[in-house]
Amino acid sequence: MSVTRCLKLHYLLYLSKPSGNRAVYRTIHQHKPRRILEFGVGNGERAVRMIEVATQDTPADQIDYVGVDCFEARPPVAAPGLTLKNAHRLLRSTGARIRLLPGDPLSVMSGFANRLGIFDLVVISSGQDMGECGRAWFYIPRLIHSSSVVIIEPICGDGRQFSMVSQEEIRSLASAGVGRRAA
Repeated sequence: MSVTRCLKLHYLLYLSKPSGNRAVYRTIHQHKPRRILEFGVGNGERAVRMIEVATQDTPADQIDYVGVDCFEARPPVAAPGLTLKNAHRLLRSTGARIRLLPGDPLSVMSGFANRLGIFDLVVISSGQDMGECGRAWFYIPRLIHSSSVVIIEPICGDGRQFSMVSQEEIRSLASAGVGRRAA
């Protein structure tokens, strides 16, 4: 690895801003995922950096990134983000295989969960409305394998540190999100 790449990696893992994203970059560096699913692309900066860290050990053309975001349909009160076209343009420049799915997590997962495949890493940003997204947890077990990592950014708190969600918690959230059907 060149000195420049080594310094860039060190910056992303230990010095990058916002500091809450460092946990994501460290997780990628440690687990070396090839397939990444992110709920909440936002301004795309974290997605680009996640792909940069993933390509430290794997060629970019072997990294699959799927981003789920509202893009142009983002509510006015939400943080500003990219349009679908600009997000695609930005992420294509990384060299990874990119797939962007517009919509909220529940609508996207209900339509695409069986076609997306299995992911090594799932990142859920705080910008996602977990009240609405709660039923989307039902689809997460279909998208992960036993050694997949799911990390979530809490909505409250100034540090906004990402944390891992255990397989047991995922199963619990998935079963809670199902609800009962009327007879």
